Amino acid sequence: MGRASADWVELDGGHGSGSGTLVRFAVAFAVLLGRPLRVVRARARRAKPGLRPQHVAAVQAAAALCGGRAEGLAVGAQRFELVPGPRLRGGEWSHDIGTAGSATMLALGLLPIVSLVPEPCCVRIRGGTCQDFAPSPHHLQHVLLPLLARMGVRLELRLLRPGYLPRGEGILELRSEPARGALEPLLLESPGLPGRVEGIALSSHLEERRVSERMARACAERLHAAGLECEIERALDHEASSAGASLAAWTRTTTGCLLGADRAGAPRRSAEAIGRVVAESLLVDLASGASVDRHACDQLVPFAALAAGTSRWRAPGPSEHLTTNLWLAERFGARAGLRGGEVTIEGLGLAPGGRGAPAP
Repeated sequence: MGRASADWVELDGGHGSGSGTLVRFAVAFAVLLGRPLRVVRARARRAKPGLRPQHVAAVQAAAALCGGRAEGLAVGAQRFELVPGPRLRGGEWSHDIGTAGSATMLALGLLPIVSLVPEPCCVRIRGGTCQDFAPSPHHLQHVLLPLLARMGVRLELRLLRPGYLPRGEGILELRSEPARGALEPLLLESPGLPGRVEGIALSSHLEERRVSERMARACAERLHAAGLECEIERALDHEASSAGASLAAWTRTTTGCLLGADRAGAPRRSAEAIGRVVAESLLVDLASGASVDRHACDQLVPFAALAAGTSRWRAPGPSEHLTTNLWLAERFGARAGLRGGEVTIEGLGLAPGGRGAPAP
């Protein structure tokens, strides 16, 4: 990958959504392109501005994957710098957030990097795996990763142990094989009609309350009322350090699109309410004419920005996360836009190994 360019990128971490997503994906772009990065006002628009433990861990993990160095990292810090190292490195890595901070969000920030590591790579992440404001492992497994596989990403995610608030202690594992070239563009322009809905209703230490069964039944009843077939797996876990629950559902359309929805358990949140929210979220996105769901819509942006060619998909509607990720992709050289509900991204054509070298 060579020495990092002296052409620094300085980003306002309070732009748009002003969230940790901007921090994570900015760091991924910087590592892959070899651009030193300075972030100011990190998470400025959040109730607790500055980096939280999961964001510190995400920057440290990204730096480790390229042998880079980061300065200014601390919980609460609103300014930090990252200088990428000489090359992307595979091998075995472990990262412990140390709290119930989201392991899935950390994984999401590492996915673009791991996708283009030119060697086999395994990353284990310890933290929270099922919580609000973060994707569930099952949505990543059954919606995002299959979409990325169409682009040439060769990656597997496994949930080794669920982790819930307030203790966390869940474990995720990412395993990747090198991509065979630059990622291919993703074209999902026609939403099609939904097929059978599948899903997983996971609960830990809640078997007596039949939480998995109740979440699944409430979700299926709402989907059946809307005319959709539904088959949701009831999964019972006894390995988590504390009780908790999560429900995810997804469907493949007649044109091959994948859309899903998920919801975590929380105190005083009934299993039936979780089931209904997941069903309604999925139905709303399907009714919008979108070709991806509200979560994958912004999660796909960095990968399209790295791909060779122009990606297109239809969004369920504008969101701050989507517009912020499009803005970020342009800051690193891609061309991105949202018009009439259609996302269009002209990617950089980055080869495995990164650093902006064109794919053969």
